[in-house]
Amino acid sequence: QVRLVESGGGLVQSGGSLRLSCAASGRGVRMTGMHWYRQAPGQQREFLAGITSGGTTAYGDSVKGRFTISRDNTNNTVHLQMNNLKPEDTADYYCYSPRWDSWGQGTQVTVSS
Repeated sequence: QVRLVESGGGLVQSGGSLRLSCAASGRGVRMTGMHWYRQAPGQQREFLAGITSGGTTAYGDSVKGRFTISRDNTNNTVHLQMNNLKPEDTADYYCYSPRWDSWGQGTQVTVSS
């Protein structure tokens, strides 16, 4: 079992930046591949970025070039650096562990125009 806790959300103006973090904890946790998703009201959950244990990354088309995923294996933490934010980025943001099929509780991001 693994517990994922997101942080770093908040309110930001259009064009601004935020850095989200996802801390993994639990017995036997070892950092494996991790993903970031988001879900806006009335919409399906959308894949944003993923990172393997070796550091290989992949991005969804809507955030490519603006968001960067990274990891800190020492602290079992994954980050999502979000730059040039737009009002359409407003959503709840979640991290996900495919290895453990586990989701965090989410952190809210609101981008004002």
